[in-house]
Amino acid sequence: MIEAIIFDFGDVFINLNKLAIDTEFRKLGLNAWHDDLDTLNKKYEIGKIDELEFMEGFQKHLPNASLIEIRTAWNSILGDFPLYRLEFLQMIASKYKLFLLSNTDYTHIEKFEHKEGLTFARDFYSCFEKVYFSYEIGFRKPDENAFKYVINNHNLNPKKTLFVDDKQENTDIAKKLGLHVWNLVPGVDDVVDLFDKKII
Repeated sequence: MIEAIIFDFGDVFINLNKLAIDTEFRKLGLNAWHDDLDTLNKKYEIGKIDELEFMEGFQKHLPNASLIEIRTAWNSILGDFPLYRLEFLQMIASKYKLFLLSNTDYTHIEKFEHKEGLTFARDFYSCFEKVYFSYEIGFRKPDENAFKYVINNHNLNPKKTLFVDDKQENTDIAKKLGLHVWNLVPGVDDVVDLFDKKII
């Protein structure tokens, strides 16, 4: 019997446009994603560096691009957030303990709140007992500590907890920790089909 559900954010609720971000950075002159950009991104996602340090780190690879252009390109990955997904969340919020656990950064969350509006964002956040963003808690999935942070803070029983995420590396770790998992496939699955999948 599932009592709690931990949801991912990107490509579970908000659609991500990975082609757009690739296109926008190519326009700025970035031909390939470097290992040091990956390291930079991970540091930003766990709050080790601030937004300015992140953008300036990017600018080292794109000397002809302004910080605003880099920020705009970075945010181009954020697509739409269909209202029906929020309505689904609101429908199940009284039946389960809901949590959000997202690998994300300050820039993307600020953009989401601005793009969708604070009222929408507040309605979304209010569905959860607690919202956990990696840049605030200092851990990012698939680090076991990210999951343990949520589980321990709320005394969750892994055997009665479902974790929903679009990345298998994340659901694999959650499964190892004893949680039930649904590795949602963007473009094939939709979070609102949760009950049709007979997962809970």
